[in-house]
Amino acid sequence: MNNLKAALSGRIPEGLLYAIPRSFDIIGSKDRALAIIELPKALADYEKTLGETLMDLHKNIRTVLAKSSERHEAYRIRDLRIIAGQPQTEILHKEAGCSFRLDPTKVYFSPRESTERMRIAQMVRPDESVLVMFGGICPYSITIARKQPSVRVMSIEINPEAHAYCVQNIFLNKVHNQVKAVAGDVRQVCPSIQGEFHRVVMPLPKRAADYLDVGIPCLMKDGVLHFYHWANEADPFSEAEELVIAAAEQHKRTVEIIGRSKVLPYGPRTWKVRLDARIQFR
Repeated sequence: MNNLKAALSGRIPEGLLYAIPRSFDIIGSKDRALAIIELPKALADYEKTLGETLMDLHKNIRTVLAKSSERHEAYRIRDLRIIAGQPQTEILHKEAGCSFRLDPTKVYFSPRESTERMRIAQMVRPDESVLVMFGGICPYSITIARKQPSVRVMSIEINPEAHAYCVQNIFLNKVHNQVKAVAGDVRQVCPSIQGEFHRVVMPLPKRAADYLDVGIPCLMKDGVLHFYHWANEADPFSEAEELVIAAAEQHKRTVEIIGRSKVLPYGPRTWKVRLDARIQFR
């Protein structure tokens, strides 16, 4: 029995204990945090009790939010509602020596991807130029810049709220001499920056394949693409490889697969995966 289920025993009907979520996201710091939870319909009448119990277990959690919708396509945000705690939803999140200010009701951010962000940062070599497509509030770009002080990073984001937080976070982390934030649609921005980057990061698993045609041309000769994709756990990488190879062919380039990684589970038998590919001119 997990801690939340044990704490709720006797506070909600025993027949509903099975529905208590096994996990939830915490965004923030040791001083102040908020929790985002997937709340089953069976617990709708007990959501406040669940939220308050969660805050009792984690003293730094001041607000509990319940997911109220799937993610909306363009900005990757979902509807969230407060079920317990303070009404303030803007938070300062800390990870890997970086600080990120954000409001999860307005922008996309996943604390579960902190390890993945560091993995990418560790692959970047000194003096590289890096493009982060769908950059959000700038977690990938800032983590890379803090890890490699000699790199130049560009982050492109279409959500104006996320772009505004991105600019704040760049100065908050003192990487304004390394990271450039660009507001806009990658499909409109990327054609003007072709051939400028040693490395392109595409952290948009659901639809990243739709943008390979504008991402690949941004790479220099022998540049590296980090492509994210949703895949079936039975064969996690074949489809991603086929998509990248086909897109590279359209630009008369060849592909060398240099890395494959299962990043996070995204649902029953579905994983977020990353393909690392060196894109070469023929």
